[in-house]
Amino acid sequence: MPGDTIVTGDVFLEGVSVSWKPDVYAAALDRAWVHARSWLASLPDRRVPPRSGADELRQRLGGPLPDGPSEPAEVVDLLAGLVEPGLTAMPSGRFFGWVTGGTLPAALAADWLVSAWDQNSHLRFAAPGTVAAEEAAAGWLLQLLGLPAEADVGFVTGATMANFTGLAAGRQHVLSSVGWDVDRLGLTGAPRVRVIVGAQRHDTIDLALRYLGLGAPLAVPADDQGRLRLDGLAQALSATAGPTVVCLQAGNLHSGAYDPLDAAIALAHDHGAWVHIDGAFGLWAAASPSLCHLVQGHHGADSWATDAHKTLNVPYDCGIAVVARRYAVRAAMGMRASYLMHAQEQGDPLDKVPEVSRRARGVPVWAALRSLGRSGVADLIDRLAHHARTLAAGIATIQDARILNDVVFTQVCAAFGDDERTRTVTARLLADGTAWMSGSRWQDRDVLRISVSNWSTDDDDVTASVAAIRRAAARP
Repeated sequence: MPGDTIVTGDVFLEGVSVSWKPDVYAAALDRAWVHARSWLASLPDRRVPPRSGADELRQRLGGPLPDGPSEPAEVVDLLAGLVEPGLTAMPSGRFFGWVTGGTLPAALAADWLVSAWDQNSHLRFAAPGTVAAEEAAAGWLLQLLGLPAEADVGFVTGATMANFTGLAAGRQHVLSSVGWDVDRLGLTGAPRVRVIVGAQRHDTIDLALRYLGLGAPLAVPADDQGRLRLDGLAQALSATAGPTVVCLQAGNLHSGAYDPLDAAIALAHDHGAWVHIDGAFGLWAAASPSLCHLVQGHHGADSWATDAHKTLNVPYDCGIAVVARRYAVRAAMGMRASYLMHAQEQGDPLDKVPEVSRRARGVPVWAALRSLGRSGVADLIDRLAHHARTLAAGIATIQDARILNDVVFTQVCAAFGDDERTRTVTARLLADGTAWMSGSRWQDRDVLRISVSNWSTDDDDVTASVAAIRRAAARP
């Protein structure tokens, strides 16, 4: 049949002819398939924590490099067997650590294809198939998230680099606006770019600013839920003039709370500032009719960062950078070289992200969105928020437990008396193995932090997890 023809040939390596045939992959891929299926089948009943630590596993996986080659299928078996005891069941419906989603079936299968296709998806001319899929996914994302249709979308490694990309575009814009050519002159001698943030912004904002050479930001006060205070923002904006970037937050790491985006964006724009929104997990509320009020006015910003491997549940790594002003991100990120065949008006993927060579990480996003559709995405987000509320309600019935945040999205923070007691309950919960919830520190106290991010979490997972917390808190 057309399309089924498979070409084989000879590859010459240092004068030695090696016959290349597709069957060379078959045995290794078959073994990977078996191990992957076994891993996924273990998740419903598996203890969430790993059984072995990195030091122990490093000894087994390391040692002298073998002198000669090994059969690929044997290598896959060896790798799977050695690594398996050190795997945390992050795709489990009972994993609530950090903000780690699972992987939707279509997205996982698409990610396998991305590896098999092995396309360097940096140019439209070089990889039209995968680039077209990414561009289609980008269009869907803009529709779902209510962002400007003319915005550029770049697929990066994660939220850190999505923030980096948006802030780089902002730096480019605000310096150009005062007549400074950062491409030619660099930052030495440039007008100081002041970056204003809320006191409870995510640490990756500071990291991205460090990468960009912009130094420490000016932090304005936040309220008891971590929301930036408008009076503090107004005071900071009025204090000095010059090129300014304001970073807002859609989804606080601990409370899930949202900055007052509408009013803050208007205030910042009145002072000529670039506005960037860090919405690593929380920006997805825009895709839910019942939760979109949380991001009211978000479309008026200049750049946005989010993460598809969090709320959308695609495999690592897949951050998303969106920039409304195309010229700014392309000036900050783009590259031209004589040996590359660049698109002109449309732009190439390498114009929108820090990398040149990269995998087609946007293809699993296309698969996830195509498999869910608009209503499926909304249902996924609503279910995550529902499970967070149910977890909070269940924990609140435990003696001495207290929910510390207003549960508005997918985050829950709980305490069990004083800090020592909270740490003890957290440690017992992790030792129990039923669920994984991270310890953290918020509002000057230790907390048990819960992030509901996995598409596969169901009512039984929530019930089992609350029971595990109850057991951990029951002992003196």
